[in-house]
Amino acid sequence: MLSVAADGQARAELSTDLDELFREGARRMLAAALEAEVEAYITAHAELVDEHGHRLVVRNGHAPGRTLATGVGQVEVVRPRVDDRRVDAATGVRQQFQSVVLPRWCRRSPKVAEVLPLLYLHGLSSLDFVPALERFFGAAAGLSASVVTRLTVQWQAEREAFLRRSLADRDYVYCWADGIHFNLRLDEGRLCCLVLVGVRADGTKELVAVADGERESGDAWAELLRDLRRRGMRAPVVMVGDGALGLWRALGEVFPETREQRCWVHKAANVLNALPKSVHAGARRALNEIIGAEDRAHAERAIGALVADYGAKWPKAVAKVVDDTEALLTFFDYPAEHWLHLRTTNPIESTFSPVRARTRVTKGPGNKDAGLAMVFKLLEAAEGRWRAVNGPHLVALVRAGARFKKGRLVERPKEAPEEEIDEVAA
Repeated sequence: MLSVAADGQARAELSTDLDELFREGARRMLAAALEAEVEAYITAHAELVDEHGHRLVVRNGHAPGRTLATGVGQVEVVRPRVDDRRVDAATGVRQQFQSVVLPRWCRRSPKVAEVLPLLYLHGLSSLDFVPALERFFGAAAGLSASVVTRLTVQWQAEREAFLRRSLADRDYVYCWADGIHFNLRLDEGRLCCLVLVGVRADGTKELVAVADGERESGDAWAELLRDLRRRGMRAPVVMVGDGALGLWRALGEVFPETREQRCWVHKAANVLNALPKSVHAGARRALNEIIGAEDRAHAERAIGALVADYGAKWPKAVAKVVDDTEALLTFFDYPAEHWLHLRTTNPIESTFSPVRARTRVTKGPGNKDAGLAMVFKLLEAAEGRWRAVNGPHLVALVRAGARFKKGRLVERPKEAPEEEIDEVAA
């Protein structure tokens, strides 16, 4: 009978579990990266010597080992040291080697630092951090409730900086506007958070603003839009929103040239709420005929059919569509590729789902500042997953004033040559 003989070290390695293998691999890769970084630094300054011919930049052993919290758990790190004897002639300060791979005081990998706010924002209580993560990251990882408390303060500062940034280098061709309401656990009243998302000339979506609003009032929206204009924002071509009158009144004051597009999801819900449930199925099909029409003419005929079928018995329900016909059909004047995006405020509504999930767990934010910071960080995290609009190359044409009929380009802007349109898209 054949048998395989293994020494003690081999048996120990075979018994190592998968997590330990990952950690050992991470430790070796990190050690190799640090050694390569130090070697490259020393080689780059190898020709520098003092008056005695001694090199000014040399190796200096290793720093004491430390534990780093990473995505594969705790990893023991031993960092090589550099003796850099160069002195800055202007300041007299001695030069120091700064590792890019492993900063001097780093105790957690950037990915772990990103996990903390996301776990908190998606519903994990700060008191649950230690028991939930200690087994994975280790007891010395520093993942305490106080870390999350400090993070919320940091998020508030980041939101304030976000609200002060210049918008002169950005051009939002389309914008979606909506509000989300929260109960407050520690303060009286409710938080109304005003959110604006825009489409840049290259077709990418971007978070524009997260602000405190008073019941989505016209004054609150106007103040937000005026602040954006002061910071350099141009008037968008189209603003998409629900039927909140405050938004449209403010838009007329601040950006009167911007066209209105009412959200069809909100409009359909309002119409159905004004009808008895017995006719919901037929009314929903009639509304879908309007929304999915192949062009404006077919949509207008579908609205006429809605009036004929339901106008006599339920005039208030039908009036919700008839009175806003122009604002509901604005999207037909733009590229067909963009209709899907312009018909609704879904880019904001879909992003609000994790925000609402978080507030259901915590019974609402403690106060307005914490709520605004929470919404800002969740939207900022979601922004990286937003996809560009369909037909992104057409967005620059819309900004340049091109005309579209039945969703197709019929006239390029006379005053804007093609190379200028390419510059807008860039």
